[in-house]
Amino acid sequence: MESKRQQKFARLIQKEIAEIFQRDVSHLFHGAYISVSGVKVSPDLGVAKIHLSLLLNPNGRDLLNEIRVNSKTIRHELAKRIKNQVRVIPELIFYLDDTAEYAAKMDKLISELDIPAESKEDPTNPFSREDDDYFYDEDIDEDDEDTDGR
Repeated sequence: MESKRQQKFARLIQKEIAEIFQRDVSHLFHGAYISVSGVKVSPDLGVAKIHLSLLLNPNGRDLLNEIRVNSKTIRHELAKRIKNQVRVIPELIFYLDDTAEYAAKMDKLISELDIPAESKEDPTNPFSREDDDYFYDEDIDEDDEDTDGR
């Protein structure tokens, strides 16, 4: 579990890295749209694991390798922005966030499933029989009340 300090530091890095990708180093990546989906920081604040979402980019792995090659430039830009707020500029480790692709894959698999309609006469379903005797509040007669009057 992350401490409040780690969470605050992670939010700061996420905000600043996102701005760096959009404004300062976009020319290095040919104007590709790169969004920062999450940041995890080590307890000593020395390492930041940054998860990037590279939407609408068919060659995401190549772009991620290009980002890793330019990580020193990105770290330098980060240092210029947060040097007055922190003591140590963390080492940046970039990862590809593929949760959107995973969700799309799961949606496709679920939509392709052939699920038969539920039969009312299914003997394995205990809730399918309508003739069961269920006890409802409206079935209580007033004569059945306790002798205390409750």
